[in-house]
Amino acid sequence: MILRIIDHKFHYEAENLCRVFFPFEKISARRDYDGEDDLIVVTELSQNDDNFVITVSFNNSGTICSDKKVISADESEHECEKQMMIMLFHILSDSLAYVPKWGILTGVRPSKLMTTLINENGDKEALRYFKEDLLVAPDKAELAYAVAKAEEKIISLSDADSFSLYISIPFCPSRCNYCSFVSHSVEQAKKLIPDYVDNLCKELEYTAQIASALKLRLESVYWGGGTPTTLSADQLFKICGVINKCFDLSKIREYTVEAGRPDTVTEDKLSTLKQSGVSRISINPQTFNDDVLNAIGRRHNSVQTLKAFEMARNAGFDNINMDLIAGLSSDTYDSFCNTLDTAISLNPENITLHTLALKRSSNLVTGKREVESGETVNRMLTTAQDIFTKAGYMPYYMYRQSRSLGNLENVGWCKPGRECLYNVFMMEECHTVLAVGAGAVTKLKEYGVNNIDRIFNYKYPYEYNTRFDEIIKRKDKIYEFYNKFFKR
Repeated sequence: MILRIIDHKFHYEAENLCRVFFPFEKISARRDYDGEDDLIVVTELSQNDDNFVITVSFNNSGTICSDKKVISADESEHECEKQMMIMLFHILSDSLAYVPKWGILTGVRPSKLMTTLINENGDKEALRYFKEDLLVAPDKAELAYAVAKAEEKIISLSDADSFSLYISIPFCPSRCNYCSFVSHSVEQAKKLIPDYVDNLCKELEYTAQIASALKLRLESVYWGGGTPTTLSADQLFKICGVINKCFDLSKIREYTVEAGRPDTVTEDKLSTLKQSGVSRISINPQTFNDDVLNAIGRRHNSVQTLKAFEMARNAGFDNINMDLIAGLSSDTYDSFCNTLDTAISLNPENITLHTLALKRSSNLVTGKREVESGETVNRMLTTAQDIFTKAGYMPYYMYRQSRSLGNLENVGWCKPGRECLYNVFMMEECHTVLAVGAGAVTKLKEYGVNNIDRIFNYKYPYEYNTRFDEIIKRKDKIYEFYNKFFKR
């Protein structure tokens, strides 16, 4: 579809909002388009001496809907943008008979915005702004509010010297059809893994030296990927040993490793992690329906997931997360409800419920496989919320991904007191995250200020191995940041 931009700077928000309504269309934002197309959205901002004039129109295969609004020239640019998005939202909603639940809010951190509004204007006004100004459905506004309140205590744990450690293991047994992460199947990248582990240990050692020199306090450790338990027990033991030797873990609040793919979980790996001080793991079924697992490219079945969960309990893990995804290929509302019931029966401490995101580089999108509509996925999420609440879970963190079905949310649910601290620290950008491994991004946070500097590692494992010296050099930017920060 064509999105025409005439005399304004709001193309980013306009394109994101159009994508909510047209998730499968390639949207081309143009300033100089005069042709015809089946789908054309026109957004225009003009100004005279006293007023701004906002015009929005939608040509849907010859059926044209349009609206015009005049607001005072004294209004801010932000208000002009908001009013244009409201008009665009109403025109597309009316034309397509579909009302997205998050209104005009397209950002990835709804709960962070809610927290900011609560701090500035109070609880009542924050909720009103979500519902009336951003057109967020009442149930979603209340969800964002509940998450914001749950996060308050965790956010307060961070201080100027706090940091978390993220470890990237970008290898998986196979590539899921929805995945766009920089992860490689073991078959493709097996020969890279030994050098990768060696270099990762070196990067951990150097990062620990920096953290020690700057007198930073480690709050949480998180291994992500990929699938960290794709590595052998010996490789896991080697990395854990470097972490335990080089970092001060005396004040650590949480230590998580994603053992996400059940077909990578073994007793010796679980024992290695437990003995190394790991306090929390993820075993991620995504679904408990074998037909869906096959459709998304997973090489395990639901029985293996149940066995992996039992092994983790037997290994002594009393804080286990399970990831589920709403909207997977071939999954229906009824089969999704079966997944919910099975997950609840296991009584994990955390359940993270994701909405399927249509990532451009994923096999799901390039192969043009069918997925459920935003309306159906929202029904899945609503049912899940009711089931989780009745089972004693509470929502404690939230984010959204670009191109998620229906512009819907990902929510972490937990039993009371079982929140994943790292998820909140990272999503709400509470403190510095020092990241190691391929594709890892270090985020340097200036305490008390909304300012973040980033240091990027090379994305791919072969680049990480062959250009490792450059990665080590980039780590010195951490010194530069903190030297500047502590001088202020």
